[in-house]
Amino acid sequence: MKKSSFSGKTILVGVTGSIAAYKAAELVSHLRQQGANVYVLMTREAKKFVGPVTFQALSENDVVSDLFKEIEGMTPTHIRLAERADLMMVVPASAHILAKLNYGLADDIISLVYLATKAPLLLAPSMNVNMWEHPAVVENVQALKKRGHTVVEPDAGFLACGYEGKGRLASLDQILEAAQSIL
Repeated sequence: MKKSSFSGKTILVGVTGSIAAYKAAELVSHLRQQGANVYVLMTREAKKFVGPVTFQALSENDVVSDLFKEIEGMTPTHIRLAERADLMMVVPASAHILAKLNYGLADDIISLVYLATKAPLLLAPSMNVNMWEHPAVVENVQALKKRGHTVVEPDAGFLACGYEGKGRLASLDQILEAAQSIL
């Protein structure tokens, strides 16, 4: 295993309900190959796009999606993971999760860990161009950036929904470069 800026780091990868969820599998694989200890957090919606078994095999850790599953002793999963994290990433970040993180709503594993961690946050949004340009999403992204979080903005191009425009998940290289600069 190569020595890299990810070696020995604990990285949480949140996966939300987006067609781009399958691209998170490649991200997790790359992070593991670079020596990171990766925990995947999945929303209920994400599991409709990619199965947890894929991420479990790639991360070599259990996938966390249950709010009440215990990981060690009596400390709740979201607290234990929040304490361990060197970096938290949400790839892809849906419009829904951006709003929840901005407003501090905590009803899934990603938003619970977000509120409990002091680790830096990297967000890589992916959605329809009209959603990305909606004033509510724009305001949520601006607020999250103002809070000091890194947002790797989506690329423009052909979108899975048939539209063209900005909304495609940024390239793996862009996301990894941003993560390296944070670490």
